[in-house]
Amino acid sequence: MPEANNHEYVDFECLSADGLALRGRRYGSRDWHDRLPVVCLAGLTRNSADFHKLALYLSTHPKHPRQVLSLDYRGRGLSDFDKNWENYNPLVEAADTISAIEAAGFEEVSLIGTSRGGLIAMVLAALRPGILKQVILNDIGPEIDGVGWARIKTSLQRMREPSSWEEAVEILRDNFGSQFTGLSDVDWMDHARATFRDENGKPERNFDEGLMTSIKAQNLDQELPTFWPQFDGLRHTPLLVIRGENSDLFSAETLEKMGTRHPDMQEITVEGQGHAPILHTGKLPEQIFEFLETSLTHH
Repeated sequence: MPEANNHEYVDFECLSADGLALRGRRYGSRDWHDRLPVVCLAGLTRNSADFHKLALYLSTHPKHPRQVLSLDYRGRGLSDFDKNWENYNPLVEAADTISAIEAAGFEEVSLIGTSRGGLIAMVLAALRPGILKQVILNDIGPEIDGVGWARIKTSLQRMREPSSWEEAVEILRDNFGSQFTGLSDVDWMDHARATFRDENGKPERNFDEGLMTSIKAQNLDQELPTFWPQFDGLRHTPLLVIRGENSDLFSAETLEKMGTRHPDMQEITVEGQGHAPILHTGKLPEQIFEFLETSLTHH
């Protein structure tokens, strides 16, 4: 078993089907067999650090603590990079997620997916629906708004390398400040620390440059694929959908359409945030805990 690098979580590692080392963070006690573990899947270029404060909240909750497994996809965070950039896609990443869930010894999970992680959740609903007992989608649906995708693609391609943590915050504010009007200075520094890795005190990008190749390869002139058949695979799974009020990737219209196709879908709109809401801010941790506690009994 990996050594804990602090008292809050232990390092997690397993192998993908094609032999890459996949890593992440595991919170909470393995002895909690009476409650569903939570698996957290991050956004496109993000990693397990995004969920640290939420994972701590859920794994130390005085009423009903849970195990939390937060994953780095291949090519992100501490996981191995893939020599073939074409493998940076939701289908391969869904297979990696299944490998990680099985390696952790989980048979059924509650899954929280932010952006790309939510697309992977929908793919899992098609591939292995029996694994998913509850799903939380954070600012993602079966239709992706092309305006938001173009903005993200452009900002990733143009984002300069910061020379200090203060500059890292400045870069993030420049790119996302108009959407995230509700964040404090502490929130912005937390966001920077989760976005970049620390290389001898200097922030560095925390993902494989090959991922940029896969992003550039997507033609903005073509219609983006939709995930409605995969989303319909969640119809009988308790579902909470979180949307940032200012999101330009996940429209209010798509959220409304999802509600007509999923009879018991719960939804939260987060004021002052865009794509994608930061899940440890405001009342979101309490709302997520409440959904995990109650949605199975109501379903």
